[in-house]
Amino acid sequence: MAKLYLAFVDTPGLFAGIIRRVIKQKYIHVAISLDSDLEETYSIGRRHPSVPLIAGFEKEDANKILRAFPQADYMVCSLECTEEQKERVKEQLREAMEKRFRYHYAVIGLPFILLGKPFYQRRHYTCSSYIARLLEEAGICRWDRHFSLVTPKEFYEYEGKEVIFEGSLREFISRRQSRSVERKLPAYTFYRPRPAFAGSAYMKTYENPVKEEARQ
Repeated sequence: MAKLYLAFVDTPGLFAGIIRRVIKQKYIHVAISLDSDLEETYSIGRRHPSVPLIAGFEKEDANKILRAFPQADYMVCSLECTEEQKERVKEQLREAMEKRFRYHYAVIGLPFILLGKPFYQRRHYTCSSYIARLLEEAGICRWDRHFSLVTPKEFYEYEGKEVIFEGSLREFISRRQSRSVERKLPAYTFYRPRPAFAGSAYMKTYENPVKEEARQ
C-alpha cells in the first residue's frame, strides 16, 4: 500500500473566520501532499500567505505560511491508497501545477455551501472541494454529497485517515529540519589496528555521533 498525506492548518483572516463559523472547526484549510514531510504539498489557497484576495492552485511552502502566521497550528494525517491511485493523484497534481494560473478560489460557491446546494464553476474550487474531487476520481474516497459541498470538516472527520502529527507549525518545521539533517549526515568508518591473528581486513563502521544525537 502507498500513502497520501493531508495537512490541516489553522490560519486567521476574514474568509477563514467565516468558514470557521460555518463548519465549527479549528482547522479551516486542507492541503494534500505526496510525502510525510510535506515537501510536495498542494492546495487551492492563497498564492501568497499574507495576501488573502489572490488565491488559486499552488505548491505550498510551510516556511512562508509560518512567516505570515507565526502562531499557526498544524495537523498532518496519512491516508492509505494503492500505488496506482497515488500515481494518478500525482499526475493530476503535476498537470494542475503546470496550469495553476487557470485555477481560482470558488468565492461565488461559498453561499451555496451554506445553502447545501451543489455549485461548480469550471476550475473554481475551495481547498476542500478540489481535494474531494481529486480523491474521489482516483477511487480513494467516496462522499455522500457533491464534491463542491465537501468542507475541511469532512476530511477532519474522515475515518480512513491516521493522525501522525498535531501541534504548532513551528514545531512541525523544526522536526522536519532535524530529520533532514539526520538523513544527510554520513556514517564514519574507523579502522582498528589488525591483530596478528586476524586473517582479513579488520574494521568497524560506527554511526556518526551527531547523527545519533539528532535521532534522540
